[in-house]
Amino acid sequence: MSSYLLLKYAHLIAFVYWLGGDLGTFIASRQVVNDKLSAQSRQVALKIMLACDMGPKLAMPAILPLGIHLASVSGALPVSPAIVAAAWLVGAYWFAVVLVLYLNEGKAFTRRLTQLDLYFRIAVVTVLLGWVAMLALSGQGAQWAQAKVAIFALLVCCGIAIRINLKPFVPAFVQLVSGGDEAGADNAAANATMARCIARCRPFVWLIWAGLFTSAALGIHLFG
Repeated sequence: MSSYLLLKYAHLIAFVYWLGGDLGTFIASRQVVNDKLSAQSRQVALKIMLACDMGPKLAMPAILPLGIHLASVSGALPVSPAIVAAAWLVGAYWFAVVLVLYLNEGKAFTRRLTQLDLYFRIAVVTVLLGWVAMLALSGQGAQWAQAKVAIFALLVCCGIAIRINLKPFVPAFVQLVSGGDEAGADNAAANATMARCIARCRPFVWLIWAGLFTSAALGIHLFG
C-alpha cells in the first residue's frame, strides 16, 4: 500500500470521527438541557456529551497535517517538506493539548492552558487563511484544495465561537447540580442560561456540518 493511500485512509477516518462525534455531542446536549430530567440524569448526559466531543476535538488537529501531507504527495498544492514537517508538529502539539485538557479537567493549570490554546487556534486560522490567499493570488495549486484549507480554517473559527458562547454553561451547570432538584428559582435561572448557551451554539454546529459536507464533496471532486 502506498503512503498516499495510507494518508487518505487516515484522513477519511478522522473525517468520520469528526462528523460522527459532533452528531453524538449534539444529541447528548439536548438531554443535558432537558429540565424534565433529574440533575443526576443530566450529569450522565453531560459525561456522554464530553466523551463524544473528544471525537471532533481530536480529529481536528489530526486532519490538518494529514490534509497538508496529502496535498504535498498528490501535488494538489505546492507544499515543501518543511511545511509538511511543520504541519505535523503543529498537529501533534494541538492533539496533545486536547488530551491534556481532557485528562486534567478541573486542575488549576488547565485554565492557563485553555487560554493559550485559544490564542493558538486563532494563530492557526490566521496562518491558513493568509496562506490560501497567497496561493489564490499567485495562482498556485488546485482551487478545490485551496477551498478545503479555507473551509478548515473557518471550521476552527466556528469551534472558537462555540467555546466563547459556552462560557456561561459550566457555572450554570454547577449551580444546577449543587442546588439539587428542589432549588427552585436558582435552578430555573441555571436552566435558562444553559438552554441559551446551547441555542447560540447550534448555528455554528450546523455550519461545521455544512463545511464538512462541502469539504468532502471537494475532496472527491463532486463539483467538477
